[in-house]
Amino acid sequence: MKFLDQAKVYIRSGDGGGGSVSFLREKFVEFGGPNGGNGGRGGDVVAECVDGLNTLIDYRYQQHFRASTGTHGMGKNRTGANGADVVLRVPVGTQIFEEDRETLIADLTEVGQRVVLLSGGNGGFGNAHFKTSSNQAPRHANPGQPGIEKAIWLRLKLIADAGLVGQPNAGKSTFLAAVSAAKPKIADYPFTTLHPNLGVVKIGERDFVLADIPGLIEGAHEGIGIGDRFLGHIERCNVLVHLIDGTQEDIKGAYKAIRNELFLYDELLAEKPELVVLNKIDALPEDEVKEKLKTLKRISKAPVFGVSAATHQGLDAVLYAIIDVIDRNKAEREEEARRAIQPNWAP
Repeated sequence: MKFLDQAKVYIRSGDGGGGSVSFLREKFVEFGGPNGGNGGRGGDVVAECVDGLNTLIDYRYQQHFRASTGTHGMGKNRTGANGADVVLRVPVGTQIFEEDRETLIADLTEVGQRVVLLSGGNGGFGNAHFKTSSNQAPRHANPGQPGIEKAIWLRLKLIADAGLVGQPNAGKSTFLAAVSAAKPKIADYPFTTLHPNLGVVKIGERDFVLADIPGLIEGAHEGIGIGDRFLGHIERCNVLVHLIDGTQEDIKGAYKAIRNELFLYDELLAEKPELVVLNKIDALPEDEVKEKLKTLKRISKAPVFGVSAATHQGLDAVLYAIIDVIDRNKAEREEEARRAIQPNWAP
C-alpha cells in the first residue's frame, strides 16, 4: 500500500427536498383541503475515524464527495425521506483543515470519533404547513434549502510514542528494524526512506510505537532534500530519539543541524524530551567512542547512548530509557488532568 499523508477533497452536502402543493379532493370525504407534505432534509458530510487505516491513499483516486438530496414532499401529508449522509473514513491522527490549510476544523485522534463537516439543507414546507383560518387553501410551498460546497485538506499525523530523527544514513531504518518487526527499506545511499514507517517495539512486558521519518539535512525547512513535511508525524510523540552517525567526523555539526531544523519547523517540537544516540559504534575504536559520547553529552544536555543497530549492541538501554520518558509524560498529563477537575476552593 502506498503512503499518502495529505489530500485535497471537495465535499458538498445534500439539497433539501421541496415541499409539495397538494389538495385532498375525494368523493364522500367530509374534510378536504391542503395536504402537501414537507420535503426531506439533505444528507450531511461526515468524517469518521476508523481502525485499520494508516494512509490517505483512498483520496488520491476519489476527491469529490456529495451527499444525497432529500426526497420531495408528496400529497396525503407525506414527508420526503432524508438524504443519505456521505462518510469520509480516515485513519487515526487525521487533521482536517479549511482550504487555506491553516484553519483547523477537526483533529481525529480516537477510533469512533465523528464530526459533521457540512450539514444538509433543510426540506421545504408543504402547503399544509401554511394552512390558517384566513388562508384555508394555500397554493404555495417552500423549496428545499441548497446544500453547501467547499474544499478541505486532510492531513495525517501518525500517532507514535517515540520518533526517530537524524540525517540521512544515520541508521534510523536499521534501528527500527532491529528493535521491532517492521521491515523498512535499508540501503547504503542517502534518502533510502521516502515515507514514514511505524514499528511496535516490545521490551520486557512493555510495548510502544516507534516512528521513523525520512532523513533531514540542513535547509530542510526550505524544501532542500525531502524537506520537513514529514516532521508532522512526530509532533504527537512523547520523546524524540536523535540518531547520529558515529563514523562521521563532525558529530557536533550534525547534531546542531538537526536541532536547528526542528526549531525552525516548530519550537514546541524542539522542546520535546530528547534521547541522543550515537550509532555505528561497532565501526569505531573504543577511545573515539568515549570522546564522541562526551562531546554529545556536553552540547546536548540530554541522555546520551552509544549503540550499534547492526549488531544490537546497547539497544536495550535506549528502549528502557524511552519507556521511562513515556511513563513520566503520562504521569504528568494525569496530574494536570487531576488538577483541572479538582475544585478550586480554599479550605
